[in-house]
Amino acid sequence: MDVYLAGLNARNIPKDKKMDIYLAGFHGEKNRTNRNGILNQKIYVLESFAYIHEWQLPLIKNEWNFLLDSGAFTFMAEGKETGIDWIKYVNDYADFINKMDIDLFFELDIDSVIPLKEVEKLRKQLEERTGKQSIPVWHRSRGIDYWKWMVKNYPYVAISASGKYASSWVNNPKSIHVINKMIEIAHDNGCKVHGLGYTKLKKLNDVKFDSVDSTAWLYGNRGGFLFQFNGTTLIKHNKPEGTKMRSNEIAIHNFKEWIKFQRYAKDNL
Repeated sequence: MDVYLAGLNARNIPKDKKMDIYLAGFHGEKNRTNRNGILNQKIYVLESFAYIHEWQLPLIKNEWNFLLDSGAFTFMAEGKETGIDWIKYVNDYADFINKMDIDLFFELDIDSVIPLKEVEKLRKQLEERTGKQSIPVWHRSRGIDYWKWMVKNYPYVAISASGKYASSWVNNPKSIHVINKMIEIAHDNGCKVHGLGYTKLKKLNDVKFDSVDSTAWLYGNRGGFLFQFNGTTLIKHNKPEGTKMRSNEIAIHNFKEWIKFQRYAKDNL
């Protein structure tokens, strides 16, 4: 289930490809991840347009397999969506995509803020300005018929899987068969599926996404535990009682372990 291969016709899905796991939230990790030549190796990174920093720009094309989020969710999560000029925002977003020659980017899936018809207008504006198809994001409110339309008309689509505005049922174990059926419909149409914000480690073998992204790799530093890749998955080790952990060293260690898992997933999940 591989997704991001430059120059590959996404309608011809290689059957031997596995899952790509994109690490999100890099904008605050310059001093923790850009060390020891680690970023000289291609890794999968998702970043939000709302958080892009200057230091990331050279890495987008040269060092990362890159996926760009619109950043619209950031405004919604912070309650700042009121009064935003979305037409100007789309133009700025498109200009950045053009400047950096980014191939893979999400639409502004702000269905909870404006009607779907307006979302579609913004998507059309984005695609006309960039000359490329975006990755539309399905929410449950769009309905199954809209899903079928998306996978017939786009080579890559996404299912919102985290946060207040997500399709919360995606994280319900009882719904896995529904998700997989939707993914099957997509694959039958030569379309790949991204789980947006989905990294439930215990379920990655069960859900047939082509790719996912998550900020979970940052949680160890914040929560005081170490990730360890054991050859097939990541396990967590809590810090011993009465001890302190060095946050910088933890962050670097956890980053490296997630890269190991990222590489494993690409060939095995």
